This record gives sequence, structure tokens and C-alpha cells, in this order.
Amino acid sequence: MWEILQGLSVTSSAGSHRCLLVLSVVVARLIGMSRFRLQPTPAQERVLLEHCGHARFVWNLAVEQHSHWRQGRKAAPGYTEQCRQLTEARAVNPWLAAGSVIVQQQALNDFAQAKANFFSRTHRRPTWRRRERSEGFRIVAVKPGDLRRRSRNIGEVRVPKVGWVRFRWSRAVAVDVKSYRVTRDRAGRWHVAFAVAPESIAGPGTGAVVGVDRGVVVSAALSTGELLSVPTLRDSEKARLLRLRRKLARAQRGSKRRGKVKAAIAKLKARETDRRKDWVEKTSTRLAREFDVVGVEDLKIRDMTRSAKGTVDAPGRGVRQKAGLNRGILANGWGQLVTRLEHKAPGRVVTVDPRHTSQRCSACGIVDREARESQAVFRCRSCNLACNADVNAALNIRLAAGHAVTARGGPPLGGPANREPQRDLLLVR
Repeated sequence: MWEILQGLSVTSSAGSHRCLLVLSVVVARLIGMSRFRLQPTPAQERVLLEHCGHARFVWNLAVEQHSHWRQGRKAAPGYTEQCRQLTEARAVNPWLAAGSVIVQQQALNDFAQAKANFFSRTHRRPTWRRRERSEGFRIVAVKPGDLRRRSRNIGEVRVPKVGWVRFRWSRAVAVDVKSYRVTRDRAGRWHVAFAVAPESIAGPGTGAVVGVDRGVVVSAALSTGELLSVPTLRDSEKARLLRLRRKLARAQRGSKRRGKVKAAIAKLKARETDRRKDWVEKTSTRLAREFDVVGVEDLKIRDMTRSAKGTVDAPGRGVRQKAGLNRGILANGWGQLVTRLEHKAPGRVVTVDPRHTSQRCSACGIVDREARESQAVFRCRSCNLACNADVNAALNIRLAAGHAVTARGGPPLGGPANREPQRDLLLVR
């Protein structure tokens, strides 16, 4: 068995790999995922978990194949060769053959796409999938008869080897669904996400421009003077999360008690994640509807949230402080907000250079690093402007975004050219 599965690692042509890379560039486009709560029965859940395990197993084998590649060696196998080897593996392994070949082949197809995205420098290198963390599989070539509505709030989707599985019909489902992905989160909840082309939201058409400054204390400060924050866990929920983490530290590894504590923690974290996603969706929709141009800073979030622990030979400094900052950045949904804005307002999101946006006075334009007296207070020593520091940065982002649109030959933007009348928005909070 292992020899056949390990045989997935040596033979293939470099040509097929190059074809996949070119194909991914040609067909690449933004795809939106319309997600719904899945409600499988206990028997269906067992089969779904088997599908997740098979998809994870095949994916990890593909990762292992490509991890052996070094410069000068023969190219790792491509999707076509891996499918042929998968057929041989299914012929001699009944436990693998009992699963859906559609699920297993699609896992290989997803890996090929992930490698192509990595080589095109748009995504990270595909890595190992872990149990209870990367549970899911994708189904393609969905037919119109594979999706039906049973009542006002209940729908059903046909899953290979499972049959009809109920899901919560909470909003409209596109009629031209071609594929869907079934996932299970750490809290044990099942979801089905239908891949559809995202619909854009029309702007007001008034030329209104807004600058958005993202932060850790204030999630998003608008140039209009409004401060928006991601809803987090309540104080009682945070206290319970702390107690559960202490309980987890005392639990024995592999015990049932530890598993129950982990599940309770996962439910609390899932609640926090759901609230953040809901805030991102509502905020991005509102900005796309109320403004024609949305200016944001061009932040390299992946680099900003990189660990500072360093190496054994060169250990980092302030590792715990940097870890806290990383958690704060990720908890405020910086990347999710901009991603959803680009989906809903394509071509209307302008990224600007983040340098000096928090140190420049939005009234006189003087750059002074000592003008920011604290996290919330900005006081210009040149024109004596006192305002909220995040709103001041958002105003600078708005101005830079307006200049960027005008430089590209865009239409004249609404709002006064002189920034002095905006002083009434700049109040110390």
C-alpha cells in the first residue's frame, strides 16, 4: 500500500505542470462563496467525515510528493499523473475505494491549483492539512437537479455517497451553481458554500470619497469622523474563555475531558469569528453603497503579522509583545475588510502609500512624528490642530486616494478642495 501511494512522488512531466500554471492564469477570477449551515444526520455526518479524511489524506500525499523536489531532480507529478496513480491506489486499498473518487480527484485538482497560485506569487505554498483544522472537500460539475428547496427555510444538496443533505436556506441561492465546498469548523458545525460570481454593489454616483484607517484599538476610522470597532466577546465570555484555557492546561493530553474543553473553547472562538465576519460584511456593504471611491492603506498584513521569535542562533526581541500585536491585527479583520470591499466595489478601492499617514497633519500637511501625543490624540505643533489621531490619518488617506484617482484620468471627485472646512470633524474624542 505504502509503496503504491509513495509512488505518487516520482514520475510526471514538467510540461503538464507548466500547462496547469498557464491554465490557472487564464481562468483565474474572483469567486464568491455563498455559505449556509449544513444539517446532516448522524449517519450522514460519519460519511462526510470519511470524505474529509480522504481529501486530507490525498492532499497530504501530494504535498509530500512535491516536498521531495530539489533543483536538478525530475519534476514532481502533475494532476493527470496523480489521478492515474490514485486509480492504482484505489484498486489495492478497499478503504480508499470506499470513498468518493470525485472528492479525492478534486483534492488533487485543488492542490494543482494551489501550486499554480504559489508559482504565480499570489498565494502561499500549499502545506499539510491537519485533522480537526482543515476538514472539508469540494464537489464540482454540479447539475441543476443536485440542489432543491424543501420549504421556505430548508434546502437540500446532493453529496456523492451521502445523498440529500439538508441545509438552512437563509438567503437566495444562485441558480447557476457549478461547484460547492463542504466544511466542518473546530466547533463541529458543518457548512456548505456554493461558488458563485460575486455581485458588485453600485456606488451613489456623487463622486464621494472616503479614507479608511485600520487600527488595533479602533478597527476602522473613517474620514467622516466615524470610528468603527469589530464586536468581540463580552466580558462574561472572555472570563469563561480564560477559565477554559486554564482547565485545558491541566487536562491530560488525549483524554475525553480535554476534548470537551477544546470543543467548548472552539465554540467561543467560532462565536467571535462569526461576529467579526458579520461586521466585515455589513461595513463593506455600507462603504460600497455610500461612497464611489474607498481609500485604504497598502499594508502588507502577512509581513506585519509575522512572528518575531527568530531562530535559535538569533532569537528575536519582544516576542510576546509582537504576538499580542499580531493577534490584535488579525482580530480586527484588516485583510477581510479590504478583500470584501474589492469584491463588492471592484475598481473603486484605491490603495495608498501608508508612510506618514499618521504623522502628517491633515490641515497644513506638515509631517511631525511628535505630533501624535498618544494613540488617540493628534496635535499639530504648526497649525495647532487637535483631533483624533485615527480620523486625521483617514483624512490623509482620503486625500491621497483622491489624488490617485485624478492622476489616472478619473472624474473630478466630490467634496471641497480646501481641507480647512473639515476642521469641525476633527474633535478630540
